Amino acid sequence: MTTRLKIAVLGAGLIGRQHMLRIQASESCVLSAIVDPAPGARAVADEAGVAYFQTLAQLLATARPDGIIIGTPNAMHVDQALECLAAGVPALIEKPVAHTLEAGERLIAAVEGGRVPFLVGHHRAHSPIMALARETVRSGRLGRLVAVTGTALFCKPDDYFTEAPWRRQPGGGPILVNMIHEIDNLRSLCGEITEVQAVVSNATRGFEVEDTAAISLRFDSGALGTFLLSDTAASPRSWEQTSQENKAYSTYPDEDCYILAGTMGSLAVPTMRLRSYASQADRSWWKPFQTDMLDLHRKDPLAEQIEHFSAVIRGEAQPLVSVRDGVQNLRVVEAIREAAREGRSVRVPLPA
Repeated sequence: MTTRLKIAVLGAGLIGRQHMLRIQASESCVLSAIVDPAPGARAVADEAGVAYFQTLAQLLATARPDGIIIGTPNAMHVDQALECLAAGVPALIEKPVAHTLEAGERLIAAVEGGRVPFLVGHHRAHSPIMALARETVRSGRLGRLVAVTGTALFCKPDDYFTEAPWRRQPGGGPILVNMIHEIDNLRSLCGEITEVQAVVSNATRGFEVEDTAAISLRFDSGALGTFLLSDTAASPRSWEQTSQENKAYSTYPDEDCYILAGTMGSLAVPTMRLRSYASQADRSWWKPFQTDMLDLHRKDPLAEQIEHFSAVIRGEAQPLVSVRDGVQNLRVVEAIREAAREGRSVRVPLPA
């Protein structure tokens, strides 16, 4: 039987504790340590029955693990990843991979070509829903992709902002906090995003930061997309409320958050309703579609990500979401912010 890998978690906050639960339930790895200087973190480690350290340096000096999950504040990600790199320890870096593009580029330069693997925590990439949608697009069942429309319409409660006032300020709005998930999904499904336009509004809450955004997207394939984003809308049309993957959210299984339309058919995600023409000769709005419901087996993407991280550490798999992927997601999000700020379309450089 393969020895279970020792995984340490940096950051005992909300996402760190979610990773801890998945590691503790895994058959491929064990939780070895918690690293977090915050009050209360030692209690989290004691409750889990694992070693506690205040700093990453202390962990690496005394109890080097097989892998590390970086779930600390965004501004710490790159420096801590570089510390892991210097120690030769693989890391799973929570999204966003970096707090600035410059920092992300610095990390790319350091890790690429090296022997230490790094994985970025865009956990939806490990969703069976996304895997089936990608497979359907790539199979050609939709024909050539023409357009995609997406929504992330949900309502964050007032205490979300009172508990963390920084969320009312630039950097705390849904473009930076939430849209990066959607960008990773859209790039996975439709290919690279080459141009964006955006308009934003803060009319509902009146904070310094936006609460709603309308975004236009151009993909390198020639397909076009639209995305409607709001964290103050009374709507269930978001990934969390439709995918049934995060049990903390109310679920509306009859709703979709993406529609992918090609020359031969369209796919609604995550209900996985496929409507397609039987043949090229049937391509007409006068002709009926064939309708299918694709067979879907749901799994917890965070748990799947832990298993993937273990396989990456063992050298059995390449990172599904690389540092370069994570930086490209950040690059698109920054282009959306620039487009909204300057009132013009913004080109997005393709990854090298």
